[in-house]
Parts: sequence; C-alpha cells; structure tokens
Amino acid sequence: MSVFLACGSPTADLDLRRTFLQALEAIDALGERRRVLVLPPDFTRFHSRAGELTELAWQYYGDRLTDILPALGTHSAMTASARERMFGATPAGLFRVHDWRTSVVTLGEAPAEFIEEQSEGRLHYSWPAQVNRLLVEGGFDLILSIGQVVPHEVAGMANYNKNVLIGTGGPLGIHRSHFLGAVYGMERIMGRADNPVRRVLNYAADHFARQLPIVYALTVMGRDDGGRLATRGLFVGDDVRCFEQAAALSVQVNIQTMDRPIRKAVVFLDADEFHSTWLGNKAIYRTRMALADGAELIVLAPGVREFGEDAAIDAMIRKHGYRGTPATLDAVAADDELAACLGAAAHLIHGSTEGRFTVTYCPGGLTKEEVESVGFGYAPPGGMMARYDPAKLAEGYNTVHGEEVFFISNPGLGLWACGERLE
Repeated sequence: MSVFLACGSPTADLDLRRTFLQALEAIDALGERRRVLVLPPDFTRFHSRAGELTELAWQYYGDRLTDILPALGTHSAMTASARERMFGATPAGLFRVHDWRTSVVTLGEAPAEFIEEQSEGRLHYSWPAQVNRLLVEGGFDLILSIGQVVPHEVAGMANYNKNVLIGTGGPLGIHRSHFLGAVYGMERIMGRADNPVRRVLNYAADHFARQLPIVYALTVMGRDDGGRLATRGLFVGDDVRCFEQAAALSVQVNIQTMDRPIRKAVVFLDADEFHSTWLGNKAIYRTRMALADGAELIVLAPGVREFGEDAAIDAMIRKHGYRGTPATLDAVAADDELAACLGAAAHLIHGSTEGRFTVTYCPGGLTKEEVESVGFGYAPPGGMMARYDPAKLAEGYNTVHGEEVFFISNPGLGLWACGERLE
C-alpha cells in the first residue's frame, strides 16, 4: 500500500501538470504499467479538473492507456461537446459508456448484519459490491480513478472508492447505499469522512476489490479571494490514507461555517452542468445546514429540463414528489416500484425541506405545473435571473433592491453550514 503523492494546503495553488506527472512517475517506479484504464467523473464534476488529469494521463501513457470509463453512476452519457470541453484532445475512441443496469458484475456482498449495524437498526438488507465488468475483465495492470474530494450528501465526502463502487456500480449497490445515507440522515453525514455509507464502501473495497490494481488521484479545489478556482491539493495513492488526507484538507477548504443562519439564499446552476433536479438539488443539499427556519432558497436553473436523468427515476420523482422523510418512507412501504428504486426514494428525502424552509425553482425547461406538482415553488427564470443576475452578484452576502441575499455560484463546490449543525 502506497501514497505516491500528498501535496497541498488551504492556501496552495498547485501546478497541476507538474505535480501529477511526478505522481505518475512514482507509480511507474514500482513497475511499468502496460494496460491502463482511467475512471474520471463525468461533466457534472467539470470543476474537479479530472478532465485535465485524464488528458495528462493519456499524454503520459500513450498507447498503454486503452480505455476511459467515466464514472456515470445513474447519470446520462456524456455528449460529444461535453466530452471535448472536459477532456480536451483526449481521443474520443478511448471513451466507454457505463450502463448501470446491464454492464456490472458483483464482486461480493457486505452482510445484512453489517448494514443493520451501520444503519442503527433501520435497514436489514445486504449490500452488493458491484462494478463495471470492464474493471474485472479488461486485463488492466493500472486502474486510475480520478476525481475531487468535496462534501457530499450521500457519502459524506465525495470520491475515493465511491467513484468505483457507485460511479461504475449497479442498481442494487447504488440504490441501497443512497437509501442507507438517507435513512441515517444526510445532515449527520455531509462533510464527514467517517460515516455509515463510507464504512460500507470501505468494507467492500477491503474484502472484495483488493485484486483490482486501483490507484486514486484526488483533487481538492477551492476559490481564491478573487473567486477564481484554485487547486488546493492533490493526493495520489492506493489506500485509504490518500483519501483521509484529501478529506481533511477539503474540510478546511470547502466547508464555509456561517456565523448566523441565512434568511434568503440564491443559488445559480450553470446551464451546461445542471440539467435535472437530480443534480440541481445540490442547491438544497449543500445549503440546508445554513438556512434559517422559514428561510427562502431561490434556485436559478436555466438548464434544468427534467427531474431525473434516468427515465424510471424521473417517473418516481413525478409520482411522489419531494414531500419529506415520513411521506417518502410511507410511499416506499406502499409502492413496490419505489421500493425497487431506493435511490430515487433517497433522492426524494434529500431534496425535501422537511417543512423547515421553502424552495423556489426557476428552471428553463420545466413548467410551473410540473415544478409545483413535486412540491417546490416556481418562478419564471427570466425575471429572476434579471433580478438576481449571477454575473453581478458576489459570492456570499449581497444587497439586492434593499434585501439581503446570500449568493452561491456553484453549490457543487462546497458545503455551507452553521457551526452547531456540524457538531
């Protein structure tokens, strides 16, 4: 087990190319890699700089890099334009598409007793460790898993073995892990590297995936005083230590502790990155621990045109809506389709306000009737974008027409919380 590179600080601005190439040379020093698979995230993690690292890996390994499998999870396959924007000159012929329903194999199962323990007695199922069959059958001597460590609503902190076991996972693994996080409580998980979902992923990796030659390359991204994205850290290794180091830095860089609750928040979702509430509800997840009781959250979502990126999940969201935890658990008990789609049920819990604050969605591709049918408020995007112009608002507090609003330009880059909610 090795940590090939651990570099960064809350104020660092790394030369990513030079630093990453040092790590690749250190990996090769243990033995030349003849057949390489890269697992980057998809365009929804564009700001991770994983696309640049993937392109650098292709330049370094050349013909030895034979396959690139974006860790889509349940997300839609990347378009050609998104792929080109994220991965630059990396050849299109190297990319494969993960089909989370049909292209997976099961490596083993975490026993039901372990899941029961981690869920504090709430759940009684086993958890299958599922991955795309390419990882097992491709004959690779290096699987390079690339991504960003940042607070996350399901796994506490994103990436590491989540990129493999969820990003290239199958239906049961995705559904059951998400539901575990939801019933345990997302506000007990977000921003914490050690939590029940991560323990299950670590159990599966330790017991069933040791034969896979996986090395993790993990970035930590932050903003400088001018709002520019800066690479605060890069951690490369083949065991949990590189993740723990990246997570510790991400806590310092990506969690903004508020000295008072936010009464009104405006969150912008870039139209190229966010097309669904399945992704766009990061605006809710990442701010909920900072919002005051009775607060209003306005979500500027010009690119949002659907609820779920997957048709079956979209149907479940439309059928049941974001009604709160008790209503969702009742729906799981009463609706066999939802019970078979626990990832959707988890998402409905995550996206609910539990009646504590209100959400006004301003989507470019959903109607007022559609938005209100799932439990959100609606406002036309044009008028709200004019009133709260993302190009003119600064990160944090602003005064707009005499009212104080807290603006966030990309909710995927952090977690906002009042201090007592992080204890």
